[in-house]
Amino acid sequence: MKILVALKQVPDTETKVKVAADGRSLDPTDVKWITSPYDEYALEEAIRLKESAQAEVTVVTLGDDKGKDVLRNALALGADNAILLKGDGQGDAFAVASALAAFAKDKGFDLILAGNKGMGGDNSAVGPMLAELLGWAQANVVVKLELSGATFRAEREIEGGSEAVEGSLPAVITAQKGLNEPRYASLKGIMAAKKKTIEEADATGLPAASAWSALTLPPARPEGRKLEGDAASQAKSLFGLLRDEAKVL
Repeated sequence: MKILVALKQVPDTETKVKVAADGRSLDPTDVKWITSPYDEYALEEAIRLKESAQAEVTVVTLGDDKGKDVLRNALALGADNAILLKGDGQGDAFAVASALAAFAKDKGFDLILAGNKGMGGDNSAVGPMLAELLGWAQANVVVKLELSGATFRAEREIEGGSEAVEGSLPAVITAQKGLNEPRYASLKGIMAAKKKTIEEADATGLPAASAWSALTLPPARPEGRKLEGDAASQAKSLFGLLRDEAKVL
C-alpha cells in the first residue's frame, strides 16, 4: 500500500502574529513554524498503517525551503519519502488542492491522509477539493479509520452521536483530534532523518480561485472592571452595567 500524507507548516499556536506591511499576509519575522496539529494525526495514522500493513509512507508539503523542517520531522517519525512542492505557499485552498492533485495523480497512491483543517486557515476545504480533483472517495473529520483490502470504514463525530462512512480505495481521508495520539521522534529517528534526501518539484503558477483582500488583527480587548462593595452591591452594579453599557438586558 502506498500512502501520501499532506502536511502544512503553520505558525506555532503560541506565536504572537503580526500583519505584514502589505496588509494581506502575516509578517514571518520571529515566527516559530510547526506542523499543523491536525496534520500530526494524519501522519501518525499513516505510520501506524505502515507498521501494521507494510505500507510505504510519503509526506509532501507546499512552500519554500523552510518547509523542509516539517518534512524532516516527518521522516524522523517514520515516513519513508519526503517531497517539497516549491511555491510561495500563499495560494488559496483550491491552489493547494490543485498542486497536491497534480503531484499525486498517476503515482499509484492508495490513500491520502491530511488534517481536516490547517491551523490559521481553518477552511477545511483542501481535503474535499483534493478528492474531487482526483475523482476519489473521501471521508472528512475522521476519528476512527479501518482498512480492509480495497475498502475503508471511517467514523466521524456528529451532533448527538457518530456517523460511519464506507467506501473504496483510493480515497482521501482528513483527520480529526481523537483519531490517535501522535508520537514523538526518537533520537535514532532524528539522526536517520538527517541523512535522507528530500525531493523537490515545481509548484509555481497555482490556479488560485480567491485571494486575500485585507488581513487585520482583532481589536485590543478592553481592560476588565473590578466591582467594589459587598455581594449585593456588586450584583446591583453588574446588573446596571449589563443593562446600560453592554445593552444585553
